[in-house]
Amino acid sequence: MKVLSVVGNRPQFIKSGPLSLALRERGVEEVVLHTGQHWDPGMSTVFFEELGLAEPAYRLDLRTADVAAMELGIREALVRERPDWVLVYGDTNSTLAGTEAAGGVPVAHVEAGLRSFDLSMPEERNRIAVDRAAALLFCPDERSAAQLAREGVRGRALVVGDVMADATRIFLPIARERNLAPAVEPPYAVLTLHREANTEPDRLRGLVEAVGAAGVRFAFPVHPRTEHVLAAHGIALPANVVRLAPLGYLEMLALVARASHVVTDSGGLQKEAYWLGVPCVTQRANTEWVDTVAAGANVLVDPAAPAGLAQAIAAARFPADAPVLYGDGHASERIAAALAATVPPS
Repeated sequence: MKVLSVVGNRPQFIKSGPLSLALRERGVEEVVLHTGQHWDPGMSTVFFEELGLAEPAYRLDLRTADVAAMELGIREALVRERPDWVLVYGDTNSTLAGTEAAGGVPVAHVEAGLRSFDLSMPEERNRIAVDRAAALLFCPDERSAAQLAREGVRGRALVVGDVMADATRIFLPIARERNLAPAVEPPYAVLTLHREANTEPDRLRGLVEAVGAAGVRFAFPVHPRTEHVLAAHGIALPANVVRLAPLGYLEMLALVARASHVVTDSGGLQKEAYWLGVPCVTQRANTEWVDTVAAGANVLVDPAAPAGLAQAIAAARFPADAPVLYGDGHASERIAAALAATVPPS
C-alpha cells in the first residue's frame, strides 16, 4: 500500500513525524509532498532536520497559500505515484488543496471533526470541506466523531486520539534537555500571535498594547507573517517582550514546558500547553479545542477587546484534576493500522 502525505506548514511537519514512523513500521509506503505553504527555513526546513523526517519526495516550493496553485503540483505527483490514499492533516490550505487535488484517490483526514463554529475563519471552512470529502476520518476524541455523525459525512470516522500528543510524548524528554537562551530564563510566559485576523494591523497593535500592560515578561517567537506586519506598520514591541526568531519544534517544546503561562492564538499550542500542565490564555473568541476550556486549563480572550488579557493571565491556573484529553499518545499506530487494513474505496 502507498500513501501520498500532503504537508505544508509547521504543525503538519510535527504531526507527520510520529505517523511516518508508524506507517513505516506497518509496511506502508509513504511519499511526502511539501506544498511550500510555509517556506521560511525557521518554519519549514528546521522541522525536517531536527525531527529526523525523510526529505520530501516532492517540494513544490510555491511560497503561497493559494489552493489552486498547490493543486496542480499535487495532481502531477498523484499521476506519477498512483497512491492508494491521499493523507492530509488538520485545517490549512494545504489540507484543502490535497483533498481537492485527489480526484478519484480516496482521502484520509487526520484531525477530523473539529469545529469552532466560526465560519469567518478560513480554517473552519477548510475543516468542513475536507471532512465532507474524506473517505477515512481520524478523530482526536469522541466529541469530534459525534460532530461528524451530526453532519452526516459519508466517510468512516474512527476515534484514534491526537497525533500531536504522540509527538509530545516522544520528543518531550529530548526537549527537556535543551538549554534556553539566557534572555528567556524563567520566569516568563510564552506568547505567539500569527492568525490572519490577529495580524490585521489595527488589531495587532491593540494586542501588543494589551501584552505590554499585562505585567508579565513574555518570550515571543515571532512568526514571519507577524514580523512583516510589525515592521510594515511601525508597531514596536513593549519592553516586557523578548523577541525571538521562529523556533524549531524541540526548542519551542522546551520553551513551553518551562513557562508560567502560554498566551497564543494557535490551536496546537493550546493542546501542548494542556499536555504540559501550563495554563493557557487564547487570544481568540472561540476554539476548536473546547475541552481544554471546559477543564479550566484554557481561557478565551476576544482579540477584538483584548483589555482583559492581564486579568485573564493573573487568574489562570492549571487544574489539579485535569482529565486526560485527546488520547494516550499512540494515535499514529492506530492510524497506520487502519490505513494498512482498509481497502481503498473504488
